[in-house]
Amino acid sequence: MANAVHVLFFALLTLHYCNCKTLKRDVKALNEIKASLGWKVVYAWVGDDPCGDGDLAPWSGVTCSHANQGDYRVVTELELYGVSIVGPFPVAVTSLLDLRRLDLHGNKLTGSIPPQIGRLRHLMTLNLRWNKLQDSIPPEIGQLKKLTNLYLSFNNLRGAIPKELGDLPELRYLYLHENRLMGRIPPELGNLPNLRHLDVGNNHIIGTLRELIRVEGCFSSLRNLYLNDNFLTGGIPAQIANLRNLEILYLSNNKIAGIVPPEIASLPRLTYLYLDHNSLTGRIPDAFYQHPYLKEMYIEENQFRPGVSPIGVHKMLEVSDTEFLF
Repeated sequence: MANAVHVLFFALLTLHYCNCKTLKRDVKALNEIKASLGWKVVYAWVGDDPCGDGDLAPWSGVTCSHANQGDYRVVTELELYGVSIVGPFPVAVTSLLDLRRLDLHGNKLTGSIPPQIGRLRHLMTLNLRWNKLQDSIPPEIGQLKKLTNLYLSFNNLRGAIPKELGDLPELRYLYLHENRLMGRIPPELGNLPNLRHLDVGNNHIIGTLRELIRVEGCFSSLRNLYLNDNFLTGGIPAQIANLRNLEILYLSNNKIAGIVPPEIASLPRLTYLYLDHNSLTGRIPDAFYQHPYLKEMYIEENQFRPGVSPIGVHKMLEVSDTEFLF
């Protein structure tokens, strides 16, 4: 109890005497974060002004810019990744209303992503991958209309993928792999005009590809579709050939049956096709072996006719950190 009182007194004292050029709302939020959690990074947070006061540099991981009105500065980026942060997601972050980028990946954050995350209406990048976050993905993320990059992979998130993610018109990259998500992929995601990369691999997703790609014109910008290591059933619909920008189709380790439609070989940019460890039958159409760009086609552990052979040398498709730079 004494420590809590001391922390509160410290935060109030800092605010009272701070002749900061940073908006008081943001100073208060960052001091709440600094005072309440034992983050290693905050030991580099010295001085009263998070955005720097001329003599001192801005606090580590904090980027500021001038507000639209007045001489005050506001926090626009908070990047505290890979610094062994332990504890629940800091709700005070959601008071930084001018944030464009929030990157807390590679830590040990636990608990839930708070629904207050929907307050960050200017957010363009939300990167929380490689933590220990639990519970469901809050549908309030669908209120972040400027969001282009959403990275929630490698956590312990559960429940269904909220259909509200289909309300993000600027979303380009959606990484949800390596969680415990259940249910079907909401078809609303197909309405996202700018979505280039969708990865829901290594979850507990059910349903069929036909349910996902059932509307003409859906996923019009999609380049990479990762659905591997789930519980998808049914067949591979010929409608996948309508995804004209598709380069990677990763369907390994599901329960998909039936034949491989020859129409898929007409995808002009198809480079990687992973069909292994399913229940596919028949033969691979010759058009796949004649495709000018197809580098890898992995097909083992199915029920194809004898004589069917893969293309290229199989390797696991891994996401590198360079894919997160933009």
